[in-house]
Amino acid sequence: MDLSGIPITTIRGEQTTFGALTDGKAALVVNVASRCGLAPQYEALEALHKKYADRGFTVIGFPSNQFLQELSDEDKIAEYCSATWGVTFPMSEKVKINGRSAHPLYKELTTTPDAEGKTGRISWNFEKFVVAPDGRVTRFSPRTLPDAPEVVAAIEDALPR
Repeated sequence: MDLSGIPITTIRGEQTTFGALTDGKAALVVNVASRCGLAPQYEALEALHKKYADRGFTVIGFPSNQFLQELSDEDKIAEYCSATWGVTFPMSEKVKINGRSAHPLYKELTTTPDAEGKTGRISWNFEKFVVAPDGRVTRFSPRTLPDAPEVVAAIEDALPR
């Protein structure tokens, strides 16, 4: 799967692409929401980002309000993530993850089956996709913790050689 040319607007309004954000790195793409009960996963996401950054890895957060649990604007989201969880990984502007207006990245990622073989709609906040530099994608459910053994194994397998 070639995701590199997909346009992304950062949480600060800068235009870029998925390829520019990842720059040959493995990535963990996560749809996030500040007011979700799963928001404590931010802590593990940041820890993974720091642990593997020097090995060619990044977490990328995609705030979404499709489950009505995200703050009203990007400045508030950025402040919350930084002040509450110490987030330093890149984040996009608020996006839609499901439906006709879904962000192009999510239209592609949701074609990947999860562990049960299901493709399609994002089921909830904090669904995770490990994207290898060669385009391989592994999908994990929202309740699978970012530092669960299966996620860590997928990250380590995706790291550039």
